[in-house]
Amino acid sequence: MGENPAKSHYAQLNQGEENEMEIFGYKTQGCRKALCIAGYILSCGALLLLFYWKPEWDVWANCIPCSLEEADIVLLRTTDEFQIYSRKSVTWISVSAVIKSKLDYPGISEEDSIFNEALMKPSLQVKSIQVQKIRYVWNIYAKQFQKVGALEDHHTCSAIHAKFGSGLTCNEQNIRRAICGPNSIDVPVIPIWKLLIKEVLNPFYVFQLFSVCLWFAEDYMEYATAIIIMSLLSISLTVYELRQQSVKLHRLVESHNNIMVTVCRNKEGFQELESHHLVPGDLLVLKEGKALLPCDAILISGQCIVNESMLTGESIPVTKTRLPQADNLKPWRMHCAEDYKKHVLFCGTEVIQTKGDDRGVAKAVVLRTGFNTAKGDLVRSILYPKPMNFKLYRDALRFLMCLIAFAAIGMIYTVCVFALNGEEAGEVVKKALDVITIAVPPALPAALTTGIIYTQRRLKKKGIFCISPQRINMCGQLNLICFDKVTSMSWLLFYPLQKLLVYLVLREGKALNNSLRFLSVIDDSSKHHIEGQGSTPATVVRPGPKASSASVEGVIILHQFPFSSALQRMSVIAQEIGGEKQVFTKGAPEMVATLCRAETVPSNFESKLLFYTAQGFRVIGLAYKSLQTGRQSTDLTREEVESDLTFLGLLIMENRLKKATKPVLEELSAAHIRSVMVTGDNIQTAVTVAKNAGMISPTNRVILVEANKIPGSFLASVTWKPLEENKTEEYGSLVSVNQTERRIRLAVGSGQYHFAMSGKSYQIIAQHFSHLLPKLLLNGTVFARMSPGQKSSLVEEFQKLDYFVGMCGDGANDCGALKVAHAGISLSEQEASVASPFTSQTPSIACVPELIREGRAALVTSFCMFKYMALYSTIQYLGVLLLYWQLNTFGNYQFLFQDLAITTVIGVTMSFTEAYPKLVPYRPPSQLISPPLLLSVVLNILFSLSMQIFGFLMVQKQPWYSRTDIHSACLSVDSHMENSSSVSSLGLHGMGDGAPNEADNGYKSYENTTVWLLSTINCLIVALVFSKGKPFRKPIYTNYVFILVLMGQLGVCLFLVFADIDGLYSKMDLVCTPTSWRISMVIMLAVTLAVSFLVEEAVIENRALWLLLKKTFRYHSKSHYKRLQRVLEQDSSWPPLNETFFSDSVAISVDENMGGHSNPTFDSNEDTL
Repeated sequence: MGENPAKSHYAQLNQGEENEMEIFGYKTQGCRKALCIAGYILSCGALLLLFYWKPEWDVWANCIPCSLEEADIVLLRTTDEFQIYSRKSVTWISVSAVIKSKLDYPGISEEDSIFNEALMKPSLQVKSIQVQKIRYVWNIYAKQFQKVGALEDHHTCSAIHAKFGSGLTCNEQNIRRAICGPNSIDVPVIPIWKLLIKEVLNPFYVFQLFSVCLWFAEDYMEYATAIIIMSLLSISLTVYELRQQSVKLHRLVESHNNIMVTVCRNKEGFQELESHHLVPGDLLVLKEGKALLPCDAILISGQCIVNESMLTGESIPVTKTRLPQADNLKPWRMHCAEDYKKHVLFCGTEVIQTKGDDRGVAKAVVLRTGFNTAKGDLVRSILYPKPMNFKLYRDALRFLMCLIAFAAIGMIYTVCVFALNGEEAGEVVKKALDVITIAVPPALPAALTTGIIYTQRRLKKKGIFCISPQRINMCGQLNLICFDKVTSMSWLLFYPLQKLLVYLVLREGKALNNSLRFLSVIDDSSKHHIEGQGSTPATVVRPGPKASSASVEGVIILHQFPFSSALQRMSVIAQEIGGEKQVFTKGAPEMVATLCRAETVPSNFESKLLFYTAQGFRVIGLAYKSLQTGRQSTDLTREEVESDLTFLGLLIMENRLKKATKPVLEELSAAHIRSVMVTGDNIQTAVTVAKNAGMISPTNRVILVEANKIPGSFLASVTWKPLEENKTEEYGSLVSVNQTERRIRLAVGSGQYHFAMSGKSYQIIAQHFSHLLPKLLLNGTVFARMSPGQKSSLVEEFQKLDYFVGMCGDGANDCGALKVAHAGISLSEQEASVASPFTSQTPSIACVPELIREGRAALVTSFCMFKYMALYSTIQYLGVLLLYWQLNTFGNYQFLFQDLAITTVIGVTMSFTEAYPKLVPYRPPSQLISPPLLLSVVLNILFSLSMQIFGFLMVQKQPWYSRTDIHSACLSVDSHMENSSSVSSLGLHGMGDGAPNEADNGYKSYENTTVWLLSTINCLIVALVFSKGKPFRKPIYTNYVFILVLMGQLGVCLFLVFADIDGLYSKMDLVCTPTSWRISMVIMLAVTLAVSFLVEEAVIENRALWLLLKKTFRYHSKSHYKRLQRVLEQDSSWPPLNETFFSDSVAISVDENMGGHSNPTFDSNEDTL
């Protein structure tokens, strides 16, 4: 083939995207497949189960590597740190039935279309794979799999209008439908039997099945039956939950799968069809009235008002305008830059209003269908959630491996003991395997999730909804929160009045509030005659019913240019009925001023702007101009409209802090959790709001970081300026070094300074000064004029510094950042937003500390449960190994009592403890493999081992002890032995003889009674000791259910210790011991409790001691931001003040100081050192 075989065997799928994967080609080989089938049969399905868990092994065993072109099986591997494998079969799609004659297929589509390049001729087949609901077809010419179901990105604006403006032919539509598949986000309700099989094949339940089979073989009937009932109950609950989720998701998407739509067929006119027949390139006709969008589409004519709250959580409707007919070679998305979304109608959103133009009704070209759409992508993110990389879960697996190794040692010990005593091989194997089921607690995974389930319920009661429960534990580690909105506007704009409000207020000269009261919006469906434009449908604003008099009949909205975060402005072309056409523009004052004629901008513009923004006001610039008659409004480009404007003035709005804002930020600050403002406001306004909110202390200084590209070169510069509020002046200003150098240096020397920068500066620094970015982020507090993409990038950069980042936003332009953050919190009135893991029904940042408190409590609960489950299994394991020394073990009911009556009940109730109301200035540990936690587990294991060995040995030294007569103790100390029948009914069991009596099942002995009672009550001791209260959870006595359970269990255990009821003792395989020995056991337990509690409180929970040890051994945090802080503390030249660095002169020197740091979010012209 002339290609490198290795290269043709491997490729990348979705390169550069979030779901990027590596793909490998394989071909099934007959002899390998036959050997594998034989292996399935010989292993009784065990090999098949192993291949189910490890699909890559299945492919490697059954197939041989080959080129992707020849492959009939592909192996996919994610490129993230988890490297998860999946196996997919290659399928063939035939379109021969669609093409009526061979004359049709050369004109199937344009030559550069994927539909043409994927079609094999003359067989008329397409090779495809389906990955996570997305279909990929094999491009014959590019030799790679490419996504279908979306319009190609290379089309220019003019090409979209030219090629798809008249619609597709029926033939093209049929071929595209066959290759792309139906336009439906089909989430079928998963059958219960499928969910059941998938759940049963979970490694945890397979291990349970192995354990149950072993217990039945050893006649542990009651315990095995109890475990089966518990497992069935657990499986049933899980399957029920999964089924409910499946039904809920199905209902969420089914409404959009069957909508009647009108499409335009090339040369055939309009046609009505069901929405699942739509294909990329179809021309969709948007009718008047409300309608749900069944696909993503590019608006090519007319105008729409859309409600996108379902996707973004933003309740304010959005205006969509048609795609311009730009005649250039740039792809349409690149030409529109960040504003491309203003022309795209997204699937799942609701069209509230449509308005045609001179070209007729509103029309849109189908851009994406099915799961390729924006809504489909969100549904896929729910169906295939990104795995969370959290140390707790990694450490849990490592700890399980340690327990398995621990069990292996016990197995070797068991084999040696029983084999040397001449036991049968079958019995030796059963006893050895039994050790695994004891040492590795089967209920551990379930126990770890218990706390999260309870926390999720508590959050729901507080109006915080969670669609990603595994992130709750991560909330306990958050140490940096990015806020988008911390203020509430005292002046509100009602859509769509904002476009015309300025016009009418200025014309009428009325107060703003009065204008709002007297206006009403009328969607006039009749056509208005507009000079130079003929008759066209338009929206008219007329005086409201309460208006006493009005000098104008109304104002017609002719055309709108929606607000763009990239352009920082919006404009409207309006015409007074019977008057001239005018343009009105509002936006960022700095941006609006650049669009105005210089002579219309006052000389004191900048000083006035600084004066108002420094006081925390939100300022909007206003401008207008008259339009010449003759040209149609829709023919004017945005550049033409927004030029040579006349500056009107500034609109001042007050940014009032919400009541909860300042207390919340103070609480976070006291807990040593950083607060960062990421906003679209003016930088001066943002800094003032940050000061008012308490993000920036009055004694701290703000340093403005400004970066600019040098005109005419590829270089850039960055400047540091102290931003100081001069109280004697009329406004805050950038003052000279002489005035502020001393104060700034004092603040900087003590680390009391904050960086503030704009989105433009942030992007330039990321591109040209990537080595400086980590240093700036360490003290960066205000990031203003940030675009949605820059917000996501900022969150990722903070994460690279090893911060645990929370993002709190309104869900509108924060979707990316909310998804990227460790914990994204959307402030939305909806019950749950698919845009973010957490949604607060109350639009207040008060939910942030609440979520952190619950996250910390859930994390500590997980650790408590993990430690308890590990100790419980180890205590039981040690007790069994001690008894194995005498060829004995616990009885069935003894196991049953420990596992069900003690551990299961504790596991359910321990997690009831609620979060502590106050946030302390440190976080709980994030990993199990940490010295305090390991020491706690190891010491308690040693205490338990010491107590059990001590009891085991001491009971043998008692004068009443006998290995052959298990009733010698009571016979020797009790003078009332008339009840000989009860003695004989219990039966005598000599451990020395090889024929154990049937009545006692061979378990009764003094050692068994002693070790079992000690180990059972020891489980209660560790449950109490490990139940942490303050500082992350409420005191343990507030968990009334748990305390009552412990007291009840302790009462039952003490009753078993001191009761002398023959029937009960016989059932529990216990023997009578003297009262003095029973008191001795209680003393042993009391000593163990005292020592465990003392060590846990005085050593394990002694924070001061661990800090002292860290200081003594000079241990420093390995977090990137901590290491960087230590470096900067020693750097007297940081931060530079009133200095300017250039990208070509500073890169090497700064890089050498702090080490390399790359930012892949932006392309850089520099080499990373």
